[in-house]
Amino acid sequence: MAKLYFYYASMNAGKSTNLLQADFNYRERGMATMLWTAGLDTRSAGQPIASRIGLEAGAHLFHPDTDLWIEVNEAHQRRPLACVLVDEAQFLSPAQVWQCARLADEADIPVLCYGLRTDFRGELFAGSAALLGIADALVELKAVCHCGRKATMNLRVDEQGRAVNEGAQTEIGGNDRYVALCRRHFVHGIGGALAG
Repeated sequence: MAKLYFYYASMNAGKSTNLLQADFNYRERGMATMLWTAGLDTRSAGQPIASRIGLEAGAHLFHPDTDLWIEVNEAHQRRPLACVLVDEAQFLSPAQVWQCARLADEADIPVLCYGLRTDFRGELFAGSAALLGIADALVELKAVCHCGRKATMNLRVDEQGRAVNEGAQTEIGGNDRYVALCRRHFVHGIGGALAG
């Protein structure tokens, strides 16, 4: 029976790299896969999924109105899919997470979702909250804080490297806008504003 997986971590933990490796493993064995990523992430010029270590692959883009159940099933009818892989899964809507679960349960296609657990305030993304609630398997990927502890938080910084604790939940960026930190250094970095 297929499962819905959620691989979550802070920034710089290798989520996209892990996804691309899993995709390679399926394709190397002659199995068809379908890759998805958020349509709002436009950082990569040519390939929608790009890792910081240089791996990249083309992918379908999901938007708030994308019905993954319909889109994946149509592709599955043309060529049976061995796996669906979703990058930037924190940007899935709760309805899309349930569509992913349905793909696993009814179409018997494993769905591997990769994304951030929390935003720059330490609050869950809607897609991540839904995945944490219903995924069959939760896998935490590890990143490292500058102190050597496990990084679990994402500190947003401005152009001068100062912590930002206000603004929209979604602001696409890489190392220029976010720093992966342990909780202690995250709270220290934002001056305790979120910790009261």
